[in-house]
Amino acid sequence: MNPFQEALDVTIRHLEEMKRAGVTHVPVRRETLEALNRPVAVAAGSPVTHPTSSGMPSPAMKIPPPVPASRTEPPDMFAERIHVAGTTKTEKLASLRQQALACVKCKHLAASRTQVVFGVGNPESELMFVGEAPGADEDAKGEPFVGRAGQLLTKIIETMGYKRSDIYIGNVLKCRPNMPAGESGNRQPTGDEMKTCLPWLQAQIDIIQPKVIVALGAVAMRGLMPDISTGITKLRGHWLLYSNIPLMPTYHPAYVLRAYTLQNRRAIWEDMLQVLERLGRPITPKMRNYFKSE
Repeated sequence: MNPFQEALDVTIRHLEEMKRAGVTHVPVRRETLEALNRPVAVAAGSPVTHPTSSGMPSPAMKIPPPVPASRTEPPDMFAERIHVAGTTKTEKLASLRQQALACVKCKHLAASRTQVVFGVGNPESELMFVGEAPGADEDAKGEPFVGRAGQLLTKIIETMGYKRSDIYIGNVLKCRPNMPAGESGNRQPTGDEMKTCLPWLQAQIDIIQPKVIVALGAVAMRGLMPDISTGITKLRGHWLLYSNIPLMPTYHPAYVLRAYTLQNRRAIWEDMLQVLERLGRPITPKMRNYFKSE
């Protein structure tokens, strides 16, 4: 078997294993797709032949190495400014936090923030929740998800059989998005803001290595996987991969509070039941029947 066919067979087997595991979407970077459409350089060694339209093999070609699809930015984008020290996860997160607190990469956010909202929870957690950005309550307290949406998230976590301190919670953006002068409330982070700040979250995930990540809402999904344009309504409930970690997209608790329907509450809970199943956690009949009797 030639190297090309061998690599193809390995890729197909890996995709089939992912499908059996419940993964339904695999993000692919735009650069990867473009690379596949480019002519492949001719090489003298390790010939790989492909049939032409005449049935004759084409000249030997060198197959370019695959590009990892799970990250949205190359690792060296944040390696040049993030240097994690320590041996335990707790020590590494503490080192990372100190650097994040001093970050002024987004000067407009650094000038308007009260404090950096780094993340909170158990460094050894098997489960990690990721939101979009801090709001006014989070900016004041320095902890993600402490307002009304945070109270609902805490209730969901406890209903799943965890304590809030058992899991880890973070945001794509570590600073509250600044508001125009004279305006109150919260705004969504821009794509550029999330792209700039994402390396901090990626480093947190690399340290914690949770077994499952839950992306809360469409904006968090755009921050994590900007190449996926599918809306959260269609995306939720379907497993993805982020840095080889199963990721479950679901509704943001703030959205559920705004549209407090039985359908939306049931939808986010069904997603959490899938998370519990993936983690091998016990699910009681009562948990499976939540909202069905309303």
